[in-house]
Amino acid sequence: MRTRGFEIVKGWEDKGINLPVRKTKRAAAYDVEAAEDTLIPAFKPGIKPTLVPTGLKAYCAEDEWYMLANRSSGPKKGLQMANGIGIIDADYYENETNDGHFFFQYYNTTDKDIVIKKGEAIGQVIFMKYLIADDDHAEGIRTGGFGSTDKN
Repeated sequence: MRTRGFEIVKGWEDKGINLPVRKTKRAAAYDVEAAEDTLIPAFKPGIKPTLVPTGLKAYCAEDEWYMLANRSSGPKKGLQMANGIGIIDADYYENETNDGHFFFQYYNTTDKDIVIKKGEAIGQVIFMKYLIADDDHAEGIRTGGFGSTDKN
């Protein structure tokens, strides 16, 4: 029985994507690599964050979610996640819009462009459980991918 893990998203199977791994037996997070070379431009007011593709999707139990987090070396390089952390719900997996492909959103806080190379570690994934309130009655069903929660 599968509980949680990673898969390559549709359309990325032949692009040499590596599944995330934990580097030590007590590490909380799985290191994720960039799926392709990505230019993150130097910050200017009004610039939008750059989405760095992973070529990955993740599955987990219904009462779980997974967090996308910056690596500790990210801020040293000038990389800041646009949303601080990413929260990915269990029902994002295999959604009809993008098959559950998760991306890291970065701003470059330096005055020079940064190029992330394919295969470079760009972030971490941590699987987590969540709790619900006594009066919770959520019955909605996800119908889309990235940013779709606000559209329902």
